[in-house]
Amino acid sequence: MFKKMMAAVVLFVLVTTVIVQAVEKDEVKTEPVNQTGLGIGLKAPDFELKNLEGETVKLSDYVGKKVMLNFWATWCPPCKAEMPDIQKFYTEKGDEVAILAVNIDPQYDVAGFAKEMRVNFPILLDENEKAANAYQILTIPTTFFIDEKGIIRNKYLSAMPIEIMRQYTEEM
Repeated sequence: MFKKMMAAVVLFVLVTTVIVQAVEKDEVKTEPVNQTGLGIGLKAPDFELKNLEGETVKLSDYVGKKVMLNFWATWCPPCKAEMPDIQKFYTEKGDEVAILAVNIDPQYDVAGFAKEMRVNFPILLDENEKAANAYQILTIPTTFFIDEKGIIRNKYLSAMPIEIMRQYTEEM
């Protein structure tokens, strides 16, 4: 009887551990993750991408302006979680800060996703992953804060709250 009780307790602990770990994986993280990639203090690589309207947009068009450059995908839960805050920040800052959201999975319905999320900030399509490769994107979302001279002043990995957007742009 004692062996059966112990086996049941051990089994219960193992099942509980598996469930807890599975639930933790699905949670949206809001803290920055420490990973490598293109670093702070470097010149932001220029790129040329099409927006949802088919117009060509270059990062170099924004020299003289603060830029929040966000890399994301439609299938990414943390990306989806931060979209409302990016939209609020875009509405709040107007022309003060340029927001460029680089989508890395343009084979999906990005325009439909934007409409569903009710966002109207500029979305660029990285068809051949040239921008993602230039910025050494290892995780999404990843957001770079680029100053008026084109220098990367900050970087945030994971879903970003609006308070961080405000803080990082004020620090530039």
